[in-house]
Amino acid sequence: MSPVRHFLTLNDLSAAELRGLLARASELKKLQREGQAHTTLSGKVLAMIFAKASTRTRVSFEAGMAQLGGSAMFLSPTDTQLGRGEPIEDSARVISSMVDIVMIRTFEHSIVERFAAYSQVPVINGLTDDFHPCQLLADMQTWFEHRGDIAGKRVTWLGDGNNMCQSYINAARLLDFELVIACPKGFEPHQALLDAHKDRVRIEHDPKQAVLGSDLLVTDVWASMGQEQEQAARANALADYQLNRALLDKANRDALYMHCLPAHRGEEISTELMDAGNTVIWDEAENRLHAQKALMEFLLNG
Repeated sequence: MSPVRHFLTLNDLSAAELRGLLARASELKKLQREGQAHTTLSGKVLAMIFAKASTRTRVSFEAGMAQLGGSAMFLSPTDTQLGRGEPIEDSARVISSMVDIVMIRTFEHSIVERFAAYSQVPVINGLTDDFHPCQLLADMQTWFEHRGDIAGKRVTWLGDGNNMCQSYINAARLLDFELVIACPKGFEPHQALLDAHKDRVRIEHDPKQAVLGSDLLVTDVWASMGQEQEQAARANALADYQLNRALLDKANRDALYMHCLPAHRGEEISTELMDAGNTVIWDEAENRLHAQKALMEFLLNG
């Protein structure tokens, strides 16, 4: 029996597997739009465990599993024993004995690692405080569909060095692009990640310098879930890092820009760019559906 494959960070895929998965995501998108059946996971059951609120993650996984012929169930700490102190390891043993695949959206990254260690079935990280690899699948699918391969390109991250930023660091290694992280001092991603990827990732505290020569600009909210009490202080520290027309105009002429949503318009991204007719943000959001369908196929069918 083959070992169980999990998807806790992008590093759980090889570069070739990641590129193949992105190509399959675009193929599934085409099938969906043409109304062609693609029930490759008929009879499979996905358990979705949410300790954090969600719109795109829940809708995309639940709709995606239905479109693939399977079914999905929503589990939250308030209506399961996870919320009453049952050990992660015990929950993993039980839940994984009854379903075919599990998606977890939670706080500490160690929670998904502990669950996966005791799970009989694939576990997907739907977001933790440290990484958001499913969003990177959607972002990279969007880039590939609009611009082709991202190898050799320059990407600039604007704002907090959060879970999205850290997943972009992993993507830079796997897909061979340069990543410039524009953030104030004190908002850098984990130093160990920076040290391990210093051949292709660098910090630039001046956002105007960071976007020069960039092919893709990316941002996210300044206060992630669990940091709401820091909103005012973060907004003050990050004000110069707003993704807006002035910064976009300093990047390469045909540069794309992305935001994983939800967006605080007028804070980390201008309303003008959110509503621009040529933005790919809405393609990026939709691609969560297609990329995760490809991911579930990969983990369950190989």
